[in-house]
Amino acid sequence: MTTKIKQKITGYSVATPGEKSAAAATVDSAPATPPTAQVIQMHESLERPETLVGVTFKIKSPLFEHALYVTLNDIVLNAGTPNEQRRPFEIFINSKNMDHFQWIVALTRVMSAVFRKGGDIAFIADEMKAVFDPRGGYFKAGGVYMPSIVAEIGAVLEQHLTDIGLIKGPELDEGRRQLVAEKRAAYEAAGASAEAGAPGTAQATAAAAPAASSFPPGSQLCGKCNTLAMVLMDNCQTCLNCGYSKCG
Repeated sequence: MTTKIKQKITGYSVATPGEKSAAAATVDSAPATPPTAQVIQMHESLERPETLVGVTFKIKSPLFEHALYVTLNDIVLNAGTPNEQRRPFEIFINSKNMDHFQWIVALTRVMSAVFRKGGDIAFIADEMKAVFDPRGGYFKAGGVYMPSIVAEIGAVLEQHLTDIGLIKGPELDEGRRQLVAEKRAAYEAAGASAEAGAPGTAQATAAAAPAASSFPPGSQLCGKCNTLAMVLMDNCQTCLNCGYSKCG
């Protein structure tokens, strides 16, 4: 390739092959600057205040010998203003049972880190409630089915988020609440009549029902709210907790 020189030549020198090799080695030996990632902070830095508002939930599972105590501490934003709001800042789980200490500590640290990132954290409860134990789940007080201990921790988090107003609970409207109350009263009245006619059968059914359930004995598991509240009324399975019916 021909290069046209437009300036006047004032001097020149001839490079030997040895000088070219030395110059190439100097360039190759120069340390390359490692590429650095550009970190973009999505939220302002928030330090832990001296005082946090907390609440503790007790979880008694048949899978554990000892109860779990779940403590959720909240930070109060815009305190004393109309925009005051509580948000979870950290979570601790304590128990005498040390068999699962390792994964409990890991879980609480990851959850606390996500809490401090801000944004919508309701997805954590949904993801945890979907965790199933291969050994099988259990029914907690009230007849609600829990597929695992992790799922119950997620249910506790969901309850706390509902209590502080970050999410809205699945409340029934006035018409459905009235319908559920009527259905339950009718079923209990029919059960009372059956008990008067055959006391032995009624006692056996009551003994087979979970003692923790607040719904009629013999209730089936509702696929919508995971509660032992599904009963047969008018040849149709109806849930006395959420009002769901297989007949529409």
